[in-house]
Order: sequence, then structure tokens, then C-alpha cells
Amino acid sequence: MTTRTVRLATRGSSLALRQANEVKTALETRRRSVELVEVETKGDQIRDELIHRLGQTGAFVRSLDEQVMSGDLDGAVHSMKDMPTEIPDELIVAGVPERTRPNDVLLTPNGLTLDNLPNEAVVGTSSLRRTAQLLARRPDLTVKPLRGNVDTRVKKLLAPSLQREHERRLEETDTDNEDGESDSENAGSGTHDQPPQEWFDSLTEIERNALGREVDTEYDAIVLAEAGLIRSGLSHQIDFHRLPLQEFIPAPGQGCSRSQHSKEKPQTRSTPLSTTLPHE
Repeated sequence: MTTRTVRLATRGSSLALRQANEVKTALETRRRSVELVEVETKGDQIRDELIHRLGQTGAFVRSLDEQVMSGDLDGAVHSMKDMPTEIPDELIVAGVPERTRPNDVLLTPNGLTLDNLPNEAVVGTSSLRRTAQLLARRPDLTVKPLRGNVDTRVKKLLAPSLQREHERRLEETDTDNEDGESDSENAGSGTHDQPPQEWFDSLTEIERNALGREVDTEYDAIVLAEAGLIRSGLSHQIDFHRLPLQEFIPAPGQGCSRSQHSKEKPQTRSTPLSTTLPHE
């Protein structure tokens, strides 16, 4: 007998797709065919500051749930921190996969800790919670908005210093060539021990991508959820400092994803969502 394909709603960001694929893989271990359907949400369409001004909860959730309640899709995968405190009566929580670390983390281009940042350093975050906690610890900091998915935010942080370093290496190479010295003759004798191409090849993928990014605001540091770095595959490509939970309390459910489906749809009740996903 052919098993019906389970169709799950997800946002289209790289992080959301990684979370949804974890659920997809778990279901496929139960020999279920699963299709992920990307749905654009209101939170994807409007600016962070507008979300805060409207006081709107569930900005990244409602559009997905509507697809489930209408019967078009079987379930939805959400980041738990985006969830409102109440869900529609028509829906039920199917499961919560294993939680990753809930901490926030500080990223800098040069590995500095929060205490070692210079006076009035510019720190990027669009979270009101993170802004309040940062200023409680370091009132001198300048906090500026930071928008985009995890990859984009990291590239915005890294781009200025990498671009300056690249320019310095190019200028040094040009000077050496004018003096009649080859790259091989000068390797190890100048300020830099690698010519530009070797230096570029030694960078991580996220650093190489950051080199070509246009810079509008230069940040000394940014604050992100550690879970976002892990699920984006960036935790091994960039150094970060984990912020203590006692001072930097994360959003409720940070590091968790959650799947929910309709109470009424018989096809959904027969899927193994509730038996496959919960983690103890």
C-alpha cells in the first residue's frame, strides 16, 4: 500500500529549512514520505522595528498555521521562540525535537569578549531583550539594528575588517612588484606572510563570502542565538563567546523547534509526528 506524503509548512530561511529538514528526516526514519513547503510569513515581509511597534506576536507563525487549518498542508514546523503563548483551538502540538543550546553568543571579528570591547563599541542586534541585557551590563555600548538571516548577519560583521585586510595585501603586493620583487621572493619578508590569493584560499567559506558584501554599518560585535549558529553550520567557522544565562536570559523556547498539526484532519492523526518528534 502506498503511504500518503506528509506535507509540512516551513519558512524559507536557511535556518528554518534546516529545522524543518530535521523533522523531515525523523519522519522518514518511520518510512514516511515528506514534502517541505515554503511559506512566506508577515514577519518576513516587514521590518523588525515595525514588528516591535505593532507589538505583534506570531508574526513568523500565523501564515504557516493558516495553511494547516485550511487543510492545504498537514503540519507546520516553527521556531519555539517565535510562538505566541496561545495557539488556535484547531491545532495541536505534535512534538518538540531535541533542544540545542539556548544561550546567546557574542561574535567579534577579532575574538574580543564583551568586557574587552572598546568604550562605545557598536553592537548589532534587533532584539529588544538583547539590547536591554547588553546595556545593563555595558551602558556605554552603542546598539544598532541588525537585520537578516544568520549567514547575512555574520557576513555584515566580518566584511569591513576582511575588506581592509584584503586591500592592505593587494597594496603591499603592488608595492613589491614596483620594487621588482616577486611574490615568492617576498613571501615571509614583508608585513604579511601570504600573497593575496593564498590568504583568500585560507579563509573559511563564510569569510570568503563576506569579502564581497557591501558595508552600510560597521559593527564591533553582534549577538545571536547559539542555536542559529549551530543549525546554520557556522559554529565551527567562526569564534564566539557564550554569554552567561544568569545575565543574558534567552527568549522562551530559544533553541527549540516545534511541530503542530490539525486536530481534525484524519490523515494527520495517522502520521507518526507525535511519536517520532518528542525528546526527553
